[in-house]
Amino acid sequence: MPLKVSNILTTRFAVQFRGSFPALITPMKDGKVDESAFRKFVAWQIKEGTNGLVPVGTTGESPTLSPAEHKRVVEICIEEAGGKVPVIAGTGSNNTAEAIEYTVHAEKAGANAALVVVPYYNKPTQDGMYAHFRAVAESVKIPIFVYNVPGRTVANISVETLARLAKDVPNIVGTKDASADLARPSMQRIASGDKFIQLSGEDGTALAFNAHGGVGCISVTANVAPRLCAQFQAATLKGDYAGALKLQDRLMPLHHAMFVETSPGPVKYAVSLLGHCLPDARLPMIPVIESTKKTVRAAMVHAGLLN
Repeated sequence: MPLKVSNILTTRFAVQFRGSFPALITPMKDGKVDESAFRKFVAWQIKEGTNGLVPVGTTGESPTLSPAEHKRVVEICIEEAGGKVPVIAGTGSNNTAEAIEYTVHAEKAGANAALVVVPYYNKPTQDGMYAHFRAVAESVKIPIFVYNVPGRTVANISVETLARLAKDVPNIVGTKDASADLARPSMQRIASGDKFIQLSGEDGTALAFNAHGGVGCISVTANVAPRLCAQFQAATLKGDYAGALKLQDRLMPLHHAMFVETSPGPVKYAVSLLGHCLPDARLPMIPVIESTKKTVRAAMVHAGLLN
């Protein structure tokens, strides 16, 4: 049976999940998760004004974490957040049973919501995606965000399928959209209503995304510039698009630099320049090349993050 989520709770979710949510890196050292660095990094993010935290997403190298590591990173993030900001735990998989396992774990660990990616590699039909997300959502009571990133998954959930899920499954409350299709947030708002929470998953177009009805961003750049990203989101949410545009001009080279090579290589290098972790990633990710380092450093100087 579908879970019943009251209108009061749905409204609370809409208020809670707004602003800048970094898609957190997972610090590594000697091939292992650097738990100490991760704890300190989460604490720094909160101090800098980040509105919420997203562990174990794409930027957190979820495809190469073991199940035990995946769960431990979620637990550490929730512990360090301490209820100060909401935690949306990455719990997706191309294996529905595994996605359910991760989502149930996140709920038990105290996550405020789960981020569940469109199943990758399998290339399910729209009906297959509907069945997948419904099964995951009905295994828990916490809110579910559907993560659409066709550049990574190949499969692309349609506006219509997402609207159907939002209508039929009350705890599917929103989406992270990394399609960079700026017609989509308007189409989704029309299909799903303005209570459906739309978070951008693409930093460079987050300004326009919010103008179309988005209320925040699950951001790569916020790993490096959490305060600026939070200020940018706050400006858009109060309708100050002139102020947001000034911040956009500071941040845009950094948004671009984060994807000069495949993420999370550039963002881990950038965070290492701030002294929060080593630039290490897990194979098949390798250290970024020298030209990428120069691009990242120059963008950080432009944003005022380095001298």
